[in-house]
Amino acid sequence: MNFSSDNILLFLAVLDRGSFSAAARALHRVPSAVSMAIGNLEAELGYALFERGPREVRATAQALALEPHARLIAEQLGLLQVHALELSQGLESRLTVAVVPDIDHRPLLAAIASLGERFALLDIDLLSAPQDEALQLLDSGRADLCVAFAGLQVDARRGFQHVGTQTLVATLAPHHPALREGRIRNLEDLIEVRQILVRSRDLPLLDPRALIGATHWSTDSFDLALQMVEAGLGWGDLPLARVAPLIASGRLVRLAFGNTRNELQLPIHALWRKQQPLGQAARLLIEQLAHR
Repeated sequence: MNFSSDNILLFLAVLDRGSFSAAARALHRVPSAVSMAIGNLEAELGYALFERGPREVRATAQALALEPHARLIAEQLGLLQVHALELSQGLESRLTVAVVPDIDHRPLLAAIASLGERFALLDIDLLSAPQDEALQLLDSGRADLCVAFAGLQVDARRGFQHVGTQTLVATLAPHHPALREGRIRNLEDLIEVRQILVRSRDLPLLDPRALIGATHWSTDSFDLALQMVEAGLGWGDLPLARVAPLIASGRLVRLAFGNTRNELQLPIHALWRKQQPLGQAARLLIEQLAHR
């Protein structure tokens, strides 16, 4: 027999309640059945788990050594049972979310942390990809949800929920020649300065709002784009939430324009495919993002 899910729970019940009769009441069994099951287990193991007394039992050293492992298994069994029930009620087994790298990820991570507490055995995959590529991951079915900037047009194939707003600011390294020479007075002066873009390596740039400079270098990594701007290779329209510490420390400069404010407010949407019903976890994640 050895240990099974049933006698692990029985073993722990006797440990916690200190007698066969108390364990039997908790498990809705008769005391003789509990005593017999423990006796059979001890016979197979070849050593005693409990020292019997007139009214109570005391765990042996071997039982105490087994206790932590038994409790861990019992906890995992409980999670498994809950997860099996949730799956029967419409919970997906895996949730894949494509997210644009140049947005503030903190609200998404907080919502995912809450989701993980609610559904402990749910597998969550986060795919980081530039805007157009993230949307392609969604449309192709490789992602269940996409968290991205709102497009200029509404795509009838996608449902969406507004979940926040991102402020982009034009930034430049303090040692960049265009800044030292005073060549940037108005927004249109940036046309003559190389722009650093976060964009897909393979897909065309569909949103013209991102492109201002006549010349540009691009990367699909936000972290690398940030390093390129900080190295003085060009200017970038970067999320204020991500670059504020660098601006405060003097490593980057938030440009000042004479003819307009240096900020672009872009809405952030959670998007999904309309032809694919949302699972329980996806719906809850969208709801949490919308209320943060």
